[in-house]
Amino acid sequence: MQIRCSAAFALAALLVLPLAASGPAPAALDPYAPLWTYKGSWKVTRAGAAPETLVNDCGRVGEFFGCQQTVNGAVVGLLIIIPSKDRGHYYTQTVLPRGRATGLGELEIAGDRWTFASSQPNATGKVIHYRTINTFTGKTRIHFEQSESTDGDHWTPDGSGETVKQAESK
Repeated sequence: MQIRCSAAFALAALLVLPLAASGPAPAALDPYAPLWTYKGSWKVTRAGAAPETLVNDCGRVGEFFGCQQTVNGAVVGLLIIIPSKDRGHYYTQTVLPRGRATGLGELEIAGDRWTFASSQPNATGKVIHYRTINTFTGKTRIHFEQSESTDGDHWTPDGSGETVKQAESK
Protein backbone atom coordinates (compact mmCIF):
# COMPACT_ATOMS: atom_id res chain seq x y z
CA MET A 1 0.00 0.00 0.00
CA GLN A 2 1.39 3.35 -0.83
CA ILE A 3 -1.11 5.66 0.87
CA ARG A 4 -2.00 5.49 4.56
CA CYS A 5 -3.79 8.81 5.04
CA SER A 6 -7.27 7.27 5.40
CA ALA A 7 -9.33 4.20 4.61
CA ALA A 8 -10.22 5.75 1.24
CA PHE A 9 -6.55 6.12 0.39
CA ALA A 10 -5.92 2.55 1.51
CA LEU A 11 -8.30 1.51 -1.21
CA ALA A 12 -6.40 3.58 -3.73
CA ALA A 13 -3.39 1.31 -3.47
CA LEU A 14 -5.51 -1.58 -4.60
CA LEU A 15 -5.94 0.07 -7.94
CA VAL A 16 -3.84 0.08 -10.97
CA LEU A 17 -4.77 1.09 -14.46
CA PRO A 18 -5.51 -0.65 -17.70
CA LEU A 19 -3.59 -0.36 -20.91
CA ALA A 20 -4.83 2.06 -23.51
CA ALA A 21 -2.39 0.75 -26.09
CA SER A 22 -1.14 2.93 -28.89
CA GLY A 23 -0.59 -0.13 -31.03
CA PRO A 24 -0.87 -3.88 -30.78
CA ALA A 25 1.81 -5.47 -28.65
CA PRO A 26 1.97 -9.08 -27.58
CA ALA A 27 0.78 -9.40 -23.97
CA ALA A 28 4.01 -11.18 -23.02
CA LEU A 29 6.03 -8.12 -24.13
CA ASP A 30 3.70 -5.40 -22.85
CA PRO A 31 4.60 -4.51 -19.23
CA TYR A 32 1.15 -2.98 -18.70
CA ALA A 33 -0.90 -5.92 -20.02
CA PRO A 34 -1.56 -7.45 -16.56
CA LEU A 35 -2.84 -4.11 -15.26
CA TRP A 36 -5.97 -4.26 -17.46
CA THR A 37 -7.54 -6.37 -14.74
CA TYR A 38 -8.14 -3.37 -12.46
CA LYS A 39 -10.27 -1.31 -14.87
CA GLY A 40 -13.89 -0.71 -13.86
CA SER A 41 -15.99 -0.76 -10.73
CA TRP A 42 -15.14 -2.89 -7.69
CA LYS A 43 -16.86 -3.69 -4.39
CA VAL A 44 -14.34 -3.63 -1.53
CA THR A 45 -15.23 -5.37 1.73
CA ARG A 46 -13.11 -5.22 4.90
CA ALA A 47 -13.82 -7.11 8.10
CA GLY A 48 -16.14 -5.09 10.33
CA ALA A 49 -16.71 -2.29 7.77
CA ALA A 50 -19.44 -1.45 5.30
CA PRO A 51 -18.63 -2.33 1.67
CA GLU A 52 -17.25 0.49 -0.45
CA THR A 53 -17.41 1.10 -4.19
CA LEU A 54 -14.16 1.74 -5.98
CA VAL A 55 -14.15 3.00 -9.60
CA ASN A 56 -11.08 3.29 -11.84
CA ASP A 57 -11.05 5.72 -14.77
CA CYS A 58 -7.76 5.00 -16.51
CA GLY A 59 -5.61 5.95 -19.48
CA ARG A 60 -2.09 6.20 -20.86
CA VAL A 61 -0.03 9.19 -21.94
CA GLY A 62 3.30 8.11 -23.42
CA GLU A 63 5.15 6.04 -20.82
CA PHE A 64 2.85 7.19 -18.04
CA PHE A 65 -0.27 5.31 -17.01
CA GLY A 66 -2.75 7.02 -14.77
CA CYS A 67 -5.90 5.91 -13.02
CA GLN A 68 -8.24 8.36 -11.35
CA GLN A 69 -9.61 6.51 -8.35
CA THR A 70 -13.03 7.24 -6.91
CA VAL A 71 -14.30 5.74 -3.65
CA ASN A 72 -18.02 5.97 -2.90
CA GLY A 73 -18.37 8.83 -5.39
CA ALA A 74 -15.42 10.93 -4.12
CA VAL A 75 -12.18 11.25 -6.10
CA VAL A 76 -9.31 10.15 -3.83
CA GLY A 77 -6.32 10.35 -6.15
CA LEU A 78 -4.57 9.73 -9.43
CA LEU A 79 -2.35 6.65 -9.35
CA ILE A 80 0.56 6.85 -11.79
CA ILE A 81 2.47 3.68 -12.74
CA ILE A 82 5.75 3.50 -14.65
CA PRO A 83 7.62 0.27 -15.49
CA SER A 84 11.12 -0.16 -14.12
CA LYS A 85 13.84 -1.82 -16.18
CA ASP A 86 13.11 -5.15 -14.46
CA ARG A 87 10.20 -7.20 -15.77
CA GLY A 88 7.28 -7.30 -13.33
CA HIS A 89 8.52 -4.27 -11.35
CA TYR A 90 6.93 -0.82 -11.45
CA TYR A 91 7.24 2.56 -9.76
CA THR A 92 4.05 4.10 -8.41
CA GLN A 93 3.06 7.57 -7.27
CA THR A 94 -0.32 8.86 -6.17
CA VAL A 95 -1.31 12.49 -6.62
CA LEU A 96 -4.09 13.65 -4.29
CA PRO A 97 -6.97 15.89 -5.45
CA ARG A 98 -5.25 19.08 -4.18
CA GLY A 99 -2.03 18.28 -6.09
CA ARG A 100 0.10 16.80 -3.30
CA ALA A 101 1.99 13.61 -4.18
CA THR A 102 2.22 10.88 -1.54
CA GLY A 103 5.70 9.59 -2.31
CA LEU A 104 7.37 6.96 -4.42
CA GLY A 105 6.07 3.42 -4.13
CA GLU A 106 6.75 0.15 -5.88
CA LEU A 107 4.66 -2.64 -7.35
CA GLU A 108 5.92 -6.14 -8.00
CA ILE A 109 3.80 -8.56 -10.02
CA ALA A 110 4.66 -12.26 -9.67
CA GLY A 111 1.88 -14.35 -11.19
CA ASP A 112 -1.33 -13.94 -9.17
CA ARG A 113 0.48 -12.14 -6.34
CA TRP A 114 0.85 -8.37 -6.60
CA THR A 115 2.78 -6.54 -3.88
CA PHE A 116 2.52 -2.78 -3.39
CA ALA A 117 5.20 -1.31 -1.09
CA SER A 118 5.96 2.18 0.16
CA SER A 119 7.33 4.04 3.17
CA GLN A 120 6.49 7.34 4.80
CA PRO A 121 7.62 9.16 7.91
CA ASN A 122 5.06 9.27 10.72
CA ALA A 123 4.27 12.34 12.86
CA THR A 124 7.51 11.89 14.85
CA GLY A 125 9.64 11.46 11.72
CA LYS A 126 10.14 7.69 12.08
CA VAL A 127 9.87 5.89 8.73
CA ILE A 128 7.03 3.37 8.54
CA HIS A 129 6.98 0.76 5.75
CA TYR A 130 3.64 -0.26 4.23
CA ARG A 131 2.76 -3.30 2.18
CA THR A 132 -0.41 -4.52 0.48
CA ILE A 133 -0.43 -8.00 -1.01
CA ASN A 134 -3.16 -8.66 -3.55
CA THR A 135 -3.80 -12.31 -4.36
CA PHE A 136 -5.97 -12.79 -7.44
CA THR A 137 -8.49 -15.55 -8.00
CA GLY A 138 -9.28 -15.11 -11.68
CA LYS A 139 -9.76 -11.62 -13.09
CA THR A 140 -12.68 -10.58 -10.90
CA ARG A 141 -11.68 -11.35 -7.30
CA ILE A 142 -8.80 -10.16 -5.13
CA HIS A 143 -7.98 -11.04 -1.52
CA PHE A 144 -5.86 -8.25 -0.03
CA GLU A 145 -3.75 -8.13 3.11
CA GLN A 146 -2.22 -4.92 4.44
CA SER A 147 0.62 -4.69 6.91
CA GLU A 148 3.17 -2.23 8.24
CA SER A 149 6.67 -2.41 9.65
CA THR A 150 9.13 -0.16 11.44
CA ASP A 151 12.15 -2.02 10.05
CA GLY A 152 10.99 -3.43 6.68
CA ASP A 153 11.55 -7.01 7.88
CA HIS A 154 8.98 -7.69 10.62
CA TRP A 155 5.40 -7.01 9.52
CA THR A 156 2.27 -6.36 11.60
CA PRO A 157 -1.10 -7.08 9.93
CA ASP A 158 -3.16 -3.92 9.53
CA GLY A 159 -6.22 -5.10 7.59
CA SER A 160 -7.53 -7.46 4.97
CA GLY A 161 -10.54 -8.01 2.81
CA GLU A 162 -12.01 -8.95 -0.52
CA THR A 163 -12.37 -6.93 -3.71
CA VAL A 164 -14.89 -8.14 -6.30
CA LYS A 165 -15.28 -6.66 -9.77
CA GLN A 166 -18.80 -5.49 -10.55
CA ALA A 167 -20.47 -6.34 -13.85
CA GLU A 168 -20.42 -3.50 -16.36
CA SER A 169 -23.80 -1.96 -17.06
CA LYS A 170 -24.76 -1.76 -20.71
